[in-house]
Formats: sequence, C-alpha cells, structure tokens
Amino acid sequence: MKALFDELSRQVSKAVTQKYSTSFSLGILALHPSIRPAIYAIYGYVRLADEIVDSFHNFNKGLLLERFKEQTWQALDEGISLNPVLHSFQEAVSLYQIDRGLIEQFLHSMQMDLTPIDYNSERYNEYILGSAEVVGLMCLQVFVEGDADAYQSLKPYAMKLGSAFQKVNFLRDLKDDYQILGRTYFPQIGSGLFDNNIKSSIEKDIEAEFKEALIGINKLPACSKFGVYLAYKYYISLFRKIKQVPAQKILQERVRIPNLQKFSLMMRCYVQYKIANL
Repeated sequence: MKALFDELSRQVSKAVTQKYSTSFSLGILALHPSIRPAIYAIYGYVRLADEIVDSFHNFNKGLLLERFKEQTWQALDEGISLNPVLHSFQEAVSLYQIDRGLIEQFLHSMQMDLTPIDYNSERYNEYILGSAEVVGLMCLQVFVEGDADAYQSLKPYAMKLGSAFQKVNFLRDLKDDYQILGRTYFPQIGSGLFDNNIKSSIEKDIEAEFKEALIGINKLPACSKFGVYLAYKYYISLFRKIKQVPAQKILQERVRIPNLQKFSLMMRCYVQYKIANL
C-alpha cells in the first residue's frame, strides 16, 4: 500500500526536523496542519544535503553529494524515491509546483561548501542566495498555496528573511565553521581578522534585513503567518543575544538559547500575536 509509504516518508522528514532543530519544529507547529508536511519535507531535504557537506568528514563528500543530486532529479522525474526524505520532498515539490531552479541553486551552494573558498562579496551573495534565500522561496510557494501573484509580491521579503536567518547562523557558528570546517563566509573576515567593528558592521546588515522581512511576514496568509513570525522572533532573540557577546568570545563559544527559553518565547509570541490580531 503506497499510501503507507507516503505517510512514513512524511514522518521521517518530520523526525529529521525535530531531531536537528527545536526552533524550526516549534515554528512549523504554529503553521496550519495542511501545510506542515511540505515544510517538514523541505527542511528534511536541505538538512540532509547540509549534513553531507558539514558532517560526513570520513567519507567522500563530493561523491555523496553528486549521488544525492542525481537521486533528487530522479525522484522528481519519477515521482517516487526509496529514500523517505527524498520521497516526501518530491511530493511537496509536485504538490506546490516548487520551481526546480530553486533546488538547483540550493545544490550549487552545497557544492561550494565542498572546497575552501575565499568569500568575496560576490561569492558571499551567491552562497546566501542558494543556501538560504531560495529555501525561503521554496517555503513561500507552500505558504501562498499556488497563488502566483502573492508569491511575486512576497518574494523579496522571503529572500530577506532567509538571508537574515543564515547570517545569524554564520555568527552563531563562527567558531566551528572557522576552526573545524575551515570556512569564513563573511568577506570582512577573509583574512582571519574578526573584531567588534567588523561584528557591528555585519549586525547592521542583519538588522536591516530583519526590518524589511517583517513587512512581508505581516502580509503572509493566515495559514503561515504565525509560524513564520514565531521563527522570526526566535532568530531576533538569538541575534540580540549574539549582539551582547564580544567578537573574541564569539570565536570561542557557540551562542545558544536554551529549550526552556524557546518554549517561553513561543508562549509570549502567541499571546502578543493574538492581541495584535484581535
């Protein structure tokens, strides 16, 4: 019975999301139930690709990623995959008509992570586009449920939000990216120098993107608005915590928000959101 495998595949993508990200799991729970499986599927897919380039150090990452890419296109063409994460992803792509160009751009950024790159401004923007902005656009195609006009209208805001999220991740993970993976995404620290002035410059850029993204969040359909707003509030909280930490300490430890604090934030956001929309 294929319906059983379809449901199993959705559950696997959900489990991947819950295992790797408490914050995104909470945000997805705040979405309308009808669109949750597709967002779990998108997260599960991008997480799998990210793990290949970030974690599988004792394996041939290039070969694994190439195989993953081939299996992606095969799943999309055939409408099925024996890999449950790929199967649920192809289902979401088909159901919501997600642009394959977005997937291709994402995989290109994953390819960039396989080799050390000197990230000048052009390459930095190219990486952000593929690793974060297009993922936001994949989710947006689900949020607007096929409304092409709404998609075009909200597209710039979704890209800004994805970019802001990614840049906060870069700051949060700066220690591990630099010391373990040998990466420095920010062009300002290509020489290895990272001080409070450089950190402040990066933070101003992120603040501007968050401000613009919030305009788009307020225009989202009811089925997705609160879930996206919740993710936004979590990242704003993480960002504010990072801002309070000196540059040298960022290079020594990863800034975190404890799970209990995340749940508390979710409850406060829910109350604020309900009051604002009465």
